[in-house]
Amino acid sequence: MLDLQSSEFKTIDELKEIAPSIFTAKPSKGVSDKYSHIPTDRIIKDMELLGWGVVDAKEVKARKNVGYQKHLIVFRNPEVVISGQNNDTVFPQILLTNSHDGKNSFTFTAGLFRMVCENGLVVSTNEFESVKIRHMGYDFETLQSEIKAMVEKLPLTVESMNKMIETELSQESIINFAKDCLAIRFPEEELQRITINMEDFITPVRDEDKGNDLWSIFNVVQEKIIEGDFEYLAGSKVRKARQIKNFKQDMKVNSELFDVALQYVNA
Repeated sequence: MLDLQSSEFKTIDELKEIAPSIFTAKPSKGVSDKYSHIPTDRIIKDMELLGWGVVDAKEVKARKNVGYQKHLIVFRNPEVVISGQNNDTVFPQILLTNSHDGKNSFTFTAGLFRMVCENGLVVSTNEFESVKIRHMGYDFETLQSEIKAMVEKLPLTVESMNKMIETELSQESIINFAKDCLAIRFPEEELQRITINMEDFITPVRDEDKGNDLWSIFNVVQEKIIEGDFEYLAGSKVRKARQIKNFKQDMKVNSELFDVALQYVNA
């Protein structure tokens, strides 16, 4: 699971413990002659120069090609803070994914950390395009330009957040929205085999998320799906949903949930 709520920067020693593939000095065998190996720790140093420190990191578990696998870095800049309506403070994050096997570009994606309920979300790629930098001809100026452009787009995300706050949903729409979100977490055939008490599912965990506006409902549903904070009936057995721990699935589900929410804005 992505830890988007962390605010303290990780040390180099901590990062080596969490995701040693960040520091792999050479690419894996078989990469193209045109491939330029850029260790992820170099990107970390360059991001630090731009004011962005690492607050979390993950790597894919690998049995083969260990040390070259896909990994994730979560950056945060303490000087970049945005406020929505009703003092709903949000801290933007930049998520970097990379690998050293020649199969991935540097990919930067926007993330948000919401102070009210201390949950994080990855902004939909339809709303906020990811930035990709190839392992060929990388330079600091390119990184600086791309990150600057990404930060400049953040007000668009706040605008979307405010539109969600302004969008009131009927009880029927709330249930439909929750079902659309559950369809992202569970395959259709599995949804047909299980029973979820929708009233319980859409019930907020905390007072701050009470309300029929889309932003409140979205945060309730998003948190429950990512954290696995709900139960369902499978046959005659009550089971608890599993927390999403794989960072690739976390990013994918988060992004798709945000995209579903945007479809309900003033629908």
